[in-house]
Amino acid sequence: DMLAIRISHDIEDRLQQLAHRTGRTKTYYAREALLRFIEDMEDEYLALSRLETPTKRWTLDELEQGIDLES
Repeated sequence: DMLAIRISHDIEDRLQQLAHRTGRTKTYYAREALLRFIEDMEDEYLALSRLETPTKRWTLDELEQGIDLES
């Protein structure tokens, strides 16, 4: 699938300058920015979900003792 977005001229200019200075494409940096943002949001929502629905927590001592985390 293809995604088309509109960005401000300021962002476009900054993206173009970065691409020019590094020899990469604007598309490369746009894709990288989206991937980083998505990864951050996935982590954030996972953390929020775990706070809202607590499950078993392990202490550092338990982890260091190599307890069976599956049981």
